[in-house]
Amino acid sequence: MYSKKVQFKNKQGFLLEGSIDFPIDKKPLSYALFAHFFTGNKNFTAVRNISRALTHNRIAVMRFDFTGLGKSEGAFEDSNFSTNISDLIAAAKYLAVHYVSPKIIIGHSLGGAAAIFASKEIESIKAIVTIGAPSNPSHVEHLFEDYLDDIELEGEATFEISGRQFTIKKHFLEDLSSKNMTELLKASRKPILVLHSPQDKIVDIQNAKEIYNAAHHPKSFISLDGANHLLTNKEDSYYVGEVVTSWVRRYVNFKDDSDLQTEKQTVVRIGKTKYATEIAARTHTILADEPKKYGGKDSGVTPYELLLASLGSCTAITLRMYADRKQWELDEVLVHLEHFKQHAEDCNACENNPKKIDKFVRTIELKGPLTTEQQNRLIAIANRCPVHRTLENTIEIDTFLK
Repeated sequence: MYSKKVQFKNKQGFLLEGSIDFPIDKKPLSYALFAHFFTGNKNFTAVRNISRALTHNRIAVMRFDFTGLGKSEGAFEDSNFSTNISDLIAAAKYLAVHYVSPKIIIGHSLGGAAAIFASKEIESIKAIVTIGAPSNPSHVEHLFEDYLDDIELEGEATFEISGRQFTIKKHFLEDLSSKNMTELLKASRKPILVLHSPQDKIVDIQNAKEIYNAAHHPKSFISLDGANHLLTNKEDSYYVGEVVTSWVRRYVNFKDDSDLQTEKQTVVRIGKTKYATEIAARTHTILADEPKKYGGKDSGVTPYELLLASLGSCTAITLRMYADRKQWELDEVLVHLEHFKQHAEDCNACENNPKKIDKFVRTIELKGPLTTEQQNRLIAIANRCPVHRTLENTIEIDTFLK
């Protein structure tokens, strides 16, 4: 994904820092606004993974640091839940002025509660998504419950979360207790998706039930079974992004008038993130990367896996077409592939200049009541698939600078 750093002022005049993540063609079908969890920041791994999944599906995502967090100005101890809400409204106004008003708002944990409140004030929002959100903003008090008496008596207290110290003032608690999310949900008619893990030890699953029961239809609930509150497992955060993408398409009208700026068949882009690479062909996009042991983040298939996939998919499609034309009972085709380099057996002067060739091993499974003759014929046809023939040809690659 392509990310652009942005800065905007909030209601109090503080400069907040954020990023807008764009799809490969920089022409998103819609914009989403993301609210991170309490004491978190825009660059938390789960936030970036969810954003990457959304941009992969051509939804731009604006993520930013709330007042006093990350690289945003202001003091955290002077902020509260209401300032989080106003920060979201300021971010939405920035998008409206410089890009397009957001139609989707996503909030994680307390950010989910803030997203619900902000959605009332942001007219453009057509869909709300909460992830592990409390049904009452004051639920966050349990994170510093040992200091509640000190806050009440002294007016503030300093405590530690994940190795970092934060100061909470009395006005923060008073602000939380003044917010009634149940009443707001009962008055709202905006579609809402509630995602929550039954194993969440920070915000109990009962909160999801209360949010869901208070909200009007259309509403949906997705169980993030096995996930923890912060979605530290990469697969969980990617799953959230994919689910959100599918769900919002039912409620947000995506007018697909975007096209890649290329006259060629395919375009590939890599930024500074090692080594996530976006690939687009027509209206389809896929992600490539390298495994972690090679310095990548393993967020997609490797280039050689894509090459194997090309041969395998072409083989499978060719066999499917041939069997259909012959009206044979071929139920399923599985193509298993491997690639490696081996020494050429017939090269000249191998002792002085060892020569290696690329070796592809293709194992085909044919399922269905086929005769031996039909199976043998299909294996012969597999060798005639277009990609197979291309790989066997002498290949020339011309490279130009645009």
